[in-house]
Parts: sequence; C-alpha cells; structure tokens
Amino acid sequence: MSTAVDNMKKAAAVWAVSCLKDGMVVGLGSRSTATFAVAEIGRRVKSGLQVVGVSTSVKTSEQARSLGIPLATLAEYPEIDITIDGADEVELQTLDLIKGGGGNQLREKMIAIVSKRLLIVVDESKLTDRLGGRAKLPVEVVQFGWQSTAVRLSSLGLEPALRLESEGVAFVTDGGNYILDCAFGTAKRPVELQTQLDGTVGVVEHGLFIGLASEVVVGYPEGVKTMERHSLEFITRP
Repeated sequence: MSTAVDNMKKAAAVWAVSCLKDGMVVGLGSRSTATFAVAEIGRRVKSGLQVVGVSTSVKTSEQARSLGIPLATLAEYPEIDITIDGADEVELQTLDLIKGGGGNQLREKMIAIVSKRLLIVVDESKLTDRLGGRAKLPVEVVQFGWQSTAVRLSSLGLEPALRLESEGVAFVTDGGNYILDCAFGTAKRPVELQTQLDGTVGVVEHGLFIGLASEVVVGYPEGVKTMERHSLEFITRP
C-alpha cells in the first residue's frame, strides 16, 4: 500500500471519527482503513472521549484493547449509534458496497444492520460506477461440502475461487468458515444476486451491502469529501 493511499485513508478515517460524541456505542470495522479509525478513536479516548466499541473482528478487538477502548458485545448493545468501516467498492449512484476483502463480512454485516449510522471510509480508488468492475465478491461458506456450494455459485453465473493463505492453505474466517471470492463483472444486477445468494444452501453470508451505508467518507490527495445517501452529492470537508 502506497504512503499516498494510506494518507488519504487516514485523513478520511480521522474525519469520520470526529463525528463521535460522548456516550455513543461505536461499531469498529475491520482491515486497513478501519485500523486508522480505531487508532484515532484510541487517541480521542485517551483525551477523554467516552464511548463503547463493538468490534467486527478478532484483530480489531486486539487493537482496541491495546489502545484502551472499552469493548462490549452485540448482545449487550443490540443497537449501535454509529459504525465506521471500510469497503472494497462503493457504487457512486447508490452507495451500495462490496465488502469482505479481510474476510469479516458476516460480523461486519451483523453490526451494520443494527447501526443507526454506517460511515464507510475509503480512498478515491474504491469508487466505481457499477459494483463488480474491480473487486471480487467474497462469499462466506461452511467448510462442509464447500465444493458443492461452489458449483451452485457457478450456476448463478459467478466464478468462485477458494481464498488461500500465503502458505497455500484455505483461509478460515473468525466464524470458522471458508471464503469463495467470486468474479461476476458488471452485467449481473447486485440486488438480484443478493436474493440468489441469500437463498443458496451452504452460503453463510456475502459481501454485498445493499442499502446499508448512510454516508461515504472519501480521502483524496487534496482532502476529504463525503456523500450522503439522501443527496448523493459530494461535500468537501475541512
């Protein structure tokens, strides 16, 4: 990851964290962009901010604890005030997302659907006119019979490939499942695909986040811009 891209992500994450207020329950996302956000939350907690975090991954929980961020469970807080997370692709006309590059899409979606406000933090390279143009769609599947599940996904017009670790062994999610990364291009309608995946036996969850993002915070070389679902117009932020 280039320093320039990291700087854009960090600037967007810092702006998103500026939205937090005392007493909030905060969903903590996963992977690189969320790491910047969690670090900034930790800095603000040390300065007196009083929030409680609900984490979407084991790694995020470890980072949060190391920074002194109080953590709770989804059972303790079934409704979340605001969640800050990243995305692999953001469709400009809808703010629909592809997520799950880090393999945490199940927990991320469980947090997202109970969040009053979902802030998605990205750099400009993640913006697209149509979902599926660049990022593959992660589909989390149970280990048992995953090959049969892959065949069913192929019948939907997808091209599934088992996600592997660098050592060549299958990647296993925090929930103990496999990931099938699926190419589908821009020809298939995401809403239709979501319905098909939701009805596929063996599929635990997938990385299509349709209608969930409240606002997208985008880092550019020249600064930060945001786009809200109700307006779909970029606003330059200080």
